[in-house]
Order: sequence, then C-alpha cells, then structure tokens
Amino acid sequence: MIPVAASAPLAVHAAATTAADNNPVLNISIFGAFVAVTLFIVIRASRNNKTAADYYAAGRSFTGPQNGFAIAGDYLSAASFLGIVGAIALNGYDGFLYSIGFLVAWLVALLLVAELMRNTGKFTMADVLSFRLKERPVRMAAAITTLAVCFFYLLAQMAGAGGLVSLLLGIHEQIGQSIVVVVVGVLMIVYVLIGGMKGTTWVQIVKAFLLIGGAIVMTIWVLAINGFSLNTLLESAVAASTTDPKDAILGPGLQYGKNPWDFISLAIALVLGTAGLPHVLMRFYTVPTAKEARRSVVWAIWLIGLFYLLTLVLGYGAGALVTPDVIRAAPGGVNSAAPLLAQALGGPLLLGFISAVAFATILAVVAGLTITAAASFAHDIYANVVKKGKVEPDAEVKVARRTVIVIGVLAILGGIGVQGQNVAFLVALAFAVAASANLPTILYSLYWRKFTTRGAVWSMYGGLAAAIILIVLSPVFWGTETSVFKNVGTAIWPLNNPGIVSIPLGFFLGWLGSVTSTRKEDPRKAAEMDVRSLTGYGAEKAVEH
Repeated sequence: MIPVAASAPLAVHAAATTAADNNPVLNISIFGAFVAVTLFIVIRASRNNKTAADYYAAGRSFTGPQNGFAIAGDYLSAASFLGIVGAIALNGYDGFLYSIGFLVAWLVALLLVAELMRNTGKFTMADVLSFRLKERPVRMAAAITTLAVCFFYLLAQMAGAGGLVSLLLGIHEQIGQSIVVVVVGVLMIVYVLIGGMKGTTWVQIVKAFLLIGGAIVMTIWVLAINGFSLNTLLESAVAASTTDPKDAILGPGLQYGKNPWDFISLAIALVLGTAGLPHVLMRFYTVPTAKEARRSVVWAIWLIGLFYLLTLVLGYGAGALVTPDVIRAAPGGVNSAAPLLAQALGGPLLLGFISAVAFATILAVVAGLTITAAASFAHDIYANVVKKGKVEPDAEVKVARRTVIVIGVLAILGGIGVQGQNVAFLVALAFAVAASANLPTILYSLYWRKFTTRGAVWSMYGGLAAAIILIVLSPVFWGTETSVFKNVGTAIWPLNNPGIVSIPLGFFLGWLGSVTSTRKEDPRKAAEMDVRSLTGYGAEKAVEH
C-alpha cells in the first residue's frame, strides 16, 4: 500500500524503540502543554456559540488568511506528513509524486468548487446538492456518503493517535494503547462539544503553525548540515541509497515502474477526491463572503505547497542521515522516517516536539471530521429529512452535540478495534468515496442543468458501493504481507485503489440516471442556482434565513 496513507499506528514505532534516550516524561510534558493551550483556546472561542451558524460555520467570522491556515491544518494529516517523508526517503522521485498530487488537488478545489459551493450552500455539502433536486433522497444519500468518508478517516486517525502516543510513552500493552485511544477520543469530543466549528478552526490554525514551523526548522537544519546545497544533499542521499543503481532514487519508476496503473488509480483518487472531501468543503462556509472563500483557498495552496516542497528536503535528508536500511528495519517501517530524522537532528527534545506536532495534527483532523459528520446528521438527516425543515435552530444544535458524543464513542470503539492493523485502506477509502460519490454529483449539480434527482442518487450510492466493494476485493485486504488479512486468500481486484474504475463509474451513473429520468427538475431552480453560484446573489439572505 502507498506510504502516504500507510498505517499511522506504526508511524513512530521506530522512534520509540530505537531511541535509548527517548524521554517519555519530556514527551508527555510537551503533549500536555499543547492540550492545555488548545483547550484554553477552545473554551475562549466557545463563548459566542449560540446559533446553528455559530456552531457549524463559526458565525462565518474568519478571514480568508485565517481560514486558509485552518484548511491547511485540516488537510495536512499525520499520515501525509509521516508517509510522504518516508516515501521520498526510500523511493525518492516516486515518493515526491505524492506531494505533487496533493498540491494539484487544491487547484481542482479552487477552480471548480470553492467559490460556487460557498455561494450556494449553507452548512453542508448536501445543501448544494439538494438546492434544485428533490430534497429528501438527495440529502439522505449525501449524508450517508459524508458519514462514510468521515468515519473511515476518523478510524485511521484514532488508531494513529493511539499508536503514536502509546509508543512514545513506552506503552506496549494492548490495554494501555486502548486507554490512550479513549483519552484521545474524549479530548476530541470535548473540543467539538465546547468549541464547535470556531474552537475547531482555532485548533487547526495553531496546528498548521506548529506543523509548518517544525518542518521549516528541520529543513533548515538538514540544509545547514549539507552546506545549504540541495545538490550536496542529493549526493548524500544517493551515497546512502540501497537501490541498484544508487542514483535510481533521483528518477521515476522505482516504486511504480512495475505497476503504473496502481499509481494512476491512486493519483486520480487523490487529485479528484480532495474537492469532494466533506470536512474540507465545510471550511468554505466559515468565511463571510465568496471572495474570502477564494482567498482562503489561495492561502491554503501557498501553505500546503510550501509544506510539500519542504518534504522533498526532509525525505532526502532522512535517506541521507538516517539511511534506508535503518528506516526499513525500524518497527514503524517507512513511516518512521520523519521522527527518526528529528531524533538524528535534535535528539529527544526535537523528537518530542515533532511527535507532539503529529499528535496535534491528529487532534485537529479528528475534530474537523467529527463536526462535519455531526452537522451532516443533524442538519441533513434530522432537520431536513426527519423534521422536513420544521425545526428550531437550537434544537438542531442540541442534536448535533448529541451526535458528536455518539460519533466519538463509535470512533473510540473502532480505533480500539483496528489497533495494530494496517489501516491504510481507511484513508484510501475516504479519498475514493469522496472522488467516486461526492465529486461527480457536486460537479453535475453546479454545471449541468439537466442533472436530476435520480442521477444524483445513482451517482452517490453507486460510487460509494463501487469504491467499498473494489477495496474489499483488493490487495489492501487479501493476499500480501501488508494486507488487513495477512497472507490470506488472493485479491480479485489487482490494484490498491479503486479510483480508476469507481470514479468514472460515479460520473457515468450520474449521467445515466439523469438521461433516463422521466421526472425532470424545475428549470427555474436550475437557473437560480446558476445565478447564485456564479454571483453570490441571494446567498447571504438564504444563510441568514
């Protein structure tokens, strides 16, 4: 499976087990300081959480730059940070292609969905999809795909948090790791219950500063060791390489030369899935205007782009200073590269800081996912499907808060259940579902006037089913050393990611459902959606209503 989405619980095992001078007291002190500061921020931010707009969209009070930092904090997950550095350390050029894919994905989000979603929606993705279609079936389908994406993403992050903290604190027993997962889950519930979107956004902003700041410090350190010469760094990485020939890490094909279809399938899912990730789309509603939504995505692109450029230096730096053999031999494998590099550069202090940043990353991401899932259930299913829109805003927020607790408990139980397993399929599934089910429906709704309710429902359910079925039949589950069921059975579907089939299928089903519909949609609503999405006219009035 690809390193970028690889098993987060193992991500820092090497750092915990190979560092004789690893200091659990120092690590937990750094963790505790971060938790205390962010809890203070969340409590301060929660004082004005009175309406649904306050709880779901932070009262639309954030500026473009602030929201850009929050998007970066939401998007740069621990799996990406740890996995991409490891991928570059071992596979060089092919590993850096992940960084390029993630960054290009933001151009798709900026050009195709950011401003139009902000103009048309209110709180959730389903607001846009149901604007001119039959509301109840479309909201139900959108809520189900949103909950699926969020839940699988949550499982991966929860398991990652448990493994990260447990291993850095020297906790190796299953029950001890389970207790850590519970603590992380409770923290997540507290953050979202108290702070809502406003508190979550400030946590993401702080986390973005920490992660990008930590990466900049490590990058400057690595470059200083190599005389601030990228050429010297690459020569050092080639010298430490275990490939044949050694300079193979500077060219393409090392990882995907044998099966380029696997890389193409994954790349399609990552590039297109980002524009359909519900927790990213929800961030567009926390700004007051469409102009600020555009600014926030531009800021996010610059910040995320800077970070992924830094991974090039960090990855080759880990290959040169830690060496591929040490990384591979570490219990965490490829994902141990970043913490091992931190340990090699700055000893236990830098290791503790980078690990705390990774922990902060997980907390910020799970908080964003949880509030997205809660908003989808409370706003789409409860308020608009069950109550048919006849619900008081405070009642909706109460349901959202209760949903947070339920989702938190399920995430805790799921995180305990997948401890020690390869949870890569959870991250891959989240992106595949977003690209297969959500994005076709979003693009058709925004750009095709003849799109119908049947097309939307077929596209979302069909894309969701195709992605899940193909992943269950793939090597992610069966037949290899890294499969969920290790060395058991044989994979029917040969690729690790279903995107190359499930995404075109989602688009095809949306088209087929629309052209075969006997009931056509109201052309006046389609025209209104066009005007609103392109100009923003009427959007603010709808939001206030």
